Parts: sequence; structure tokens; C-alpha cells
Amino acid sequence: MIDSHAHLDVCDPPNAELVADARRVGVTRILTIGLDEQSNLGAVQAARDHEGVYAAVGRHPNSADGFDDAAIEAIEALAQEDVVRAIGETGLDYYRDRASEEAQVRAFEAQIGIARRTKLPLVIHVRDSSGPGSGRAVADCFELLAVEAEGVEVILHCFSATPERAEEAVDRGWHISFAGNVTYPKSEGLRVAASLVPDRLLLVETDSPFLSPQVVRGKPNAPANVTHTAEVVAEARGIGYEQLDAIVSENASRLFGWSG
Repeated sequence: MIDSHAHLDVCDPPNAELVADARRVGVTRILTIGLDEQSNLGAVQAARDHEGVYAAVGRHPNSADGFDDAAIEAIEALAQEDVVRAIGETGLDYYRDRASEEAQVRAFEAQIGIARRTKLPLVIHVRDSSGPGSGRAVADCFELLAVEAEGVEVILHCFSATPERAEEAVDRGWHISFAGNVTYPKSEGLRVAASLVPDRLLLVETDSPFLSPQVVRGKPNAPANVTHTAEVVAEARGIGYEQLDAIVSENASRLFGWSG
């Protein structure tokens, strides 16, 4: 099994413990994701230090203010490291107001460009507001990707939109990754979405230490828990865990250029 999205540097246990716990339950590959310049360095170091760990580097939309040419250069330089296998996470977050929408769009567009130049997959974060105008973040994100990310491998991390949006993403050839929220009792729409994604575009993740699956909800998440999410996704698709494992492991290997 693989965990296509974790934040090892944000988790409390040491990286070595997180990786060892994951291996004990059969999780052999982890992509740890940077959120800003400092955590990008941490992600790269974790990947250097631990077999089976790889890194993504980027600037999260909540930290998009101040994103400039120096930030672009820093991400692009790190992307040359062999352990770096994706750009991001980037995207749009209208749920929190930690960065202006204009700054988010500017950083997002720049990171699409980095992914294109480096030929690395692009990891997308999109979160909508919960009040009036909700839905704009997904709409804006999809529109921007459709216009600017042609030819870039896109991964919609922690998919949390409607089945209809999942079908739209599939039509555009974007990968869809499901996290622990797909296991929650009220997330039937996400389970429907998980059943609609073709094998070739499916991934699973933890988003550790966030979004723990239902069986460990209320506790910090960890890469080992991706197995619980995978079980629910497999059930939603009407297949066994081993078949789901083979599907997502093959997809991750193709996307991120790792083996096993």
C-alpha cells in the first residue's frame, strides 16, 4: 500500500517511528508534502533519510501571500533533487482567510508553471468556504487547471467535492486521491465519488496528521492509517483490499517514478 499525501514534519512522532509503523502494516511508499519553504526542506530531508519516502515541494494557498520570484526559484531548485517527485501542495482555499484570493491565484499559477517545466505531477489543495458563495473555490480551481494545466499530471488531493465534480475531473484526466474523510458516516457522497473514478486515476492518502479515518477519529493521523481508508474505498468500489492496493500502488509508481 502507498500513502500519496502525508506531512511527516507536522506529525508528533519522529519520522523513523512513523515510517516503521507504516511498514509494519504494509505501507511501503510515502509522499511527504511541503507547505512552505521551511517544510519543503523538512520534506526533502525526510525523503533523504528514509527509504521509501519521497517529497513534494510547494507553497500551500494559506501561505500564498508574499509568493514571489524568489519563492519560485527556491521550489524549482529543490525540484531538481532526486527525492522530489511532485510540486505542491498548491491550489485555492477560500475556507480560511490567511492569504488573499489574488495571492493564492498568483502562487497557484506559478506552481503550475513549475510543474510544467520540471515535468513533475502537481498536487492540488482546494477547500471551499462554508457560507455564502460556497463552491467558488472548486469552480475557480477547476477552471484555472483546465486553462493552464494542459499536459500536467494533476492530483486532486483529499477529494471533498461532489460526485459530479469527480466525473468532471475524470473527464479531464486528473487523478483523484481519497483521504480519511471518505470513511466518515456522513460522507456517502465521497464514497459514491470513489466508486466512479476509473482505476487508472485513483489514489489514497492520509493527509497525516489530519483527517484520521473513522476507526481512529479524534487521534492524530499517521501514514499507517491509510490502510483503513483503502478498505473503505475498496468496499465502495466492490473490490477486495488487495486489488485496491495493486491499483493505487501502480498508479503512484507511474506518477511519482518510484518502484514497489
